[in-house]
Amino acid sequence: MKPYLLQTLKELALLGAIPNKIELSSHERAQQLETSQQTASRYLLELDLQQMITREFGVKKQLIQITITGADALENEYMSYKQIFDLTNKVVFKGKLVSGMGEGKYYTGQKGYAEHFEKQLGFVAYPGTLNVEIEYIERNKIRLLRSYGGIQIDEFQAENRTFGNVVCFKATINGKEGAIVLPKRSHYATVLECISPYNLRETLGLHDGDTVEVVAYIQ
Repeated sequence: MKPYLLQTLKELALLGAIPNKIELSSHERAQQLETSQQTASRYLLELDLQQMITREFGVKKQLIQITITGADALENEYMSYKQIFDLTNKVVFKGKLVSGMGEGKYYTGQKGYAEHFEKQLGFVAYPGTLNVEIEYIERNKIRLLRSYGGIQIDEFQAENRTFGNVVCFKATINGKEGAIVLPKRSHYATVLECISPYNLRETLGLHDGDTVEVVAYIQ
């Protein structure tokens, strides 16, 4: 959501537009948003088109109320700031399930990874990974996650090739025990690779395109 629209929603909410309809003239709208009347009107039109607010037009004023959709957008923003300022011990991702190339089963089956997963994560990983595609902007959360270090698994040699370093974070996937596995050298992926002691697709009844919540723990 565009930052100026979120700011407009916030200003309307501070005037009481979530529980009630508020009455504003074009001058009052511009004054509240600290912008021109024309710009303030454009912001409200955009919010209306996105069904974030409802408007009733009077002779000189409008009755404006924030919709459930608009309130949800504000709540999501609140939760993001709450996570920042509460210094919580987790990072929450929401994405959709996608199919991989089948490489996850090959890599998780390597003894060098499997033994470390069991020793450092406390479970025997089911062969394969569950791939969750996140929004492009949520890559920033991966960057935040990496800044906490995580559980390091060093590279090793097997089958005449080198298997690279990975960093893991214990996690829950739709509430089930597991972990996120991030290649050490890749910082730009938008797909989270998750492992678990369970066959998550079957256990959770998931299909491609389903929404998945991954909660990664940083302590």
